[in-house]
Amino acid sequence: MSEHQPPRDKRAVVVINPMKSPTGDFKNTVIQLCADAGWDQPLWLETSAADPGRGQAREALKAGADVVIAAGGDGTVRYVAEVLAGTGTAMGLLPLGTGNLLARNLGIDVADPVRAVRQVLEGTETKIDVVRAEIDHDGQEHMFLVAAGLGYDASIMANTVDGLKDRVGWLAYVESGIRNLPGKAVTAEITIDGRAEKHRKVRGVMVGNCGKLMGGVAIFPGAAVNDGILDLLTFSPHGRFGWLAVIAGVFGKGSERNKAVRSLSGRTAEITVDSPQDFQIDGDHVGSGSHLRVAVDPLALTIRMTAVDAI
Repeated sequence: MSEHQPPRDKRAVVVINPMKSPTGDFKNTVIQLCADAGWDQPLWLETSAADPGRGQAREALKAGADVVIAAGGDGTVRYVAEVLAGTGTAMGLLPLGTGNLLARNLGIDVADPVRAVRQVLEGTETKIDVVRAEIDHDGQEHMFLVAAGLGYDASIMANTVDGLKDRVGWLAYVESGIRNLPGKAVTAEITIDGRAEKHRKVRGVMVGNCGKLMGGVAIFPGAAVNDGILDLLTFSPHGRFGWLAVIAGVFGKGSERNKAVRSLSGRTAEITVDSPQDFQIDGDHVGSGSHLRVAVDPLALTIRMTAVDAI
């Protein structure tokens, strides 16, 4: 008669940016939280400048993780998600950054790290879309979960003062936004699901997978992280008070939006601008380019979380 091994408790792997780790003996706190929830002792993997999360996520898969907790800012979340997307292994979120954009859109607690870990361990699994992007036909795939942009919003990310961000949080982006208001408009050709149209005097184009961005502003109202649809927005300020029209357009909904802000949606998009623009994905400035191709990968990423009304 063969002996049966007892069932293994679930195991979490924590991929953490050590520069963002909460003060105190947080590692032992997480170990105790896992024990209290009936989980095995977690594997603890720290990111580094040389490897900000991808290698650690691959190690977590090899270790047979039931959930990989991305502990850090939006960059850490994105690097871990790039590896986990399509594998079926769940990602948990422990938001420790400035923006924490995906966590905010999913209704995950961004103020209490201990509660955020409990939300993972006690949660259930759901699936969300990811978006795959390529800049300037370079053959390198980027993946984002919240939003990408060419132009003005990417310039904000590129020019945000890190020291100020550490002191005042997301308000540092507001300061950068004011400094970057002056700038040259471009002509953009945007193709959505094969349908092309030109947009003139554009300062920026954003592509969203979620609705809310910095400060909880619903840049893409009605966008859902699990609807298989991309939402696009163009910003075209005209004249002396053009940015006031953009602000009015951003906060308007549907027919209330004006000519300064155009909304588009589809499953794939290509954006070509007539001069190179700054490019950002999920709040990280990643260079510049004049062509962006994006496509949604529906329900490709599994998230383990406590159910909320956000999705």
